[in-house]
Amino acid sequence: VYVAVGQKASTIANVVRKLEEHGALENTIVVVASASESAALQYLAPFSGCTMGEYFRDRGEDALIVYDDLSKQAVAYRQISLLLKRPPGREAYPGDVFYLHSRLLERASRVNADYVEKFTNGEVKGKTGSLTALPIIETQGGDVSAFVPTNVISITDGQIFLETDLFNSGIRPAVNAGISVSRVGGAAQTKIVKKLGGGIRLALAQYRELAAFSQFASDLDDATRAQLEHGERVTELMKQKQYAPMSVAEMSLSLFAAEKGYLKDIEIAKIMDFEAGLISYANSTYAELMAQINETGNYNAEIEAQLKELLEKFKSTQTW
Repeated sequence: VYVAVGQKASTIANVVRKLEEHGALENTIVVVASASESAALQYLAPFSGCTMGEYFRDRGEDALIVYDDLSKQAVAYRQISLLLKRPPGREAYPGDVFYLHSRLLERASRVNADYVEKFTNGEVKGKTGSLTALPIIETQGGDVSAFVPTNVISITDGQIFLETDLFNSGIRPAVNAGISVSRVGGAAQTKIVKKLGGGIRLALAQYRELAAFSQFASDLDDATRAQLEHGERVTELMKQKQYAPMSVAEMSLSLFAAEKGYLKDIEIAKIMDFEAGLISYANSTYAELMAQINETGNYNAEIEAQLKELLEKFKSTQTW
């Protein structure tokens, strides 16, 4: 379920067209309260979308709802509250703006098989249902400590913080690894991504701090220089084209290359070409291994040895 609140009609049309192109519109509901709609409709749209998502959850299905975005809903609610002469609080929002978002997001839940069976009067048996919410919040000038962002951060299981400066400098998706947090952590990851991805986030966060510091320091020791170079390569590797999702096996392969030092001798400008070539080579030559990783998500000595062999063979095919 995609809920568009206060968006331009052209932006919504683009999203719908993309969903259609990739055959995803067949199992997607789009709820729209565009910028030209009244404040009341913008306030109600997320609740309508959530009710639709709950229908599938209660029938033992797994549903995903994206609220794009809840800042606009909060502004619409503020407008309504001020017109109703309710006392304004911080940033002129009414006192119950936290309750507005908490009651909406707490509806994203998982229900057990007994609940589903009872709800469907015995029609659906032995299936659990879930509704996952992805709320989007707009920050003004990158201020994550504003009223609505802090409210939503305290309700959700973590956040991905996207930064304008990173976006403008060509790092896309512009994820700030320092502020982005997950309270679920590795519990929601496959074994292989959990094992290989742990050091990457740390490398990115440390690289940002070191890069800022190194602008003022002229004589850096070898360890710091190596850390900076590793960080630069990982940052380049994490760049991803729009509408180009990657499978678990493809992600694992890239993470393995970064984690095990296979990118050290590759020029930064060639890293994206190297990654594209590596994934293409793996999908054609090691299709069985890739399928196994996608299916199980396991990581053991045997898979590690095969990944090592894959990378060494690929690097020997051409000079980078």
